[in-house]
Amino acid sequence: MKLNDIRDNAGARHRRIRVGRGIGSGKGKTAGRGQKGAKARSGVSINGFEGGQMPLHMRLPKRGFNNKKFAKDYAEVNLGLIQKFIDAGKLDASGVIDHAALQGAGLARGGKDGVRLLAKGELTAKVTFNVAGASAAAVAAVEKAGGSVIVPAKEEAAA
Repeated sequence: MKLNDIRDNAGARHRRIRVGRGIGSGKGKTAGRGQKGAKARSGVSINGFEGGQMPLHMRLPKRGFNNKKFAKDYAEVNLGLIQKFIDAGKLDASGVIDHAALQGAGLARGGKDGVRLLAKGELTAKVTFNVAGASAAAVAAVEKAGGSVIVPAKEEAAA
């Protein structure tokens, strides 16, 4: 095989149909757009357009609020996954498990405001967590296994 033998697979590249190039091309005059109307014009924008009637998405009331600007960004980690990583030897259960330890193991992706523990799965190891937040069920599950959860923000609020 030589460089001049290299070709694309048959049918890999389609030639663009050049519309509006004369009657003989089969796509001349109206260029396959039919006659008149909004769809025949350039710059068609009819998604949700209802012929001048107030569209449904504008008739319905606005609801809800999404506080993106001030929302906290937590990396959510489930207890079952933590147990899996401890069993596999990717996470050391003897020390305190915090955001850095979970990131190092590849469990906490993102989460610029820290880690939040969730109770999905089962935890059997005795572990101490230092996290930004934890669900009540997660705290109960960790304490049931003999461990503890330290949430610095809550400690400051209690003091």
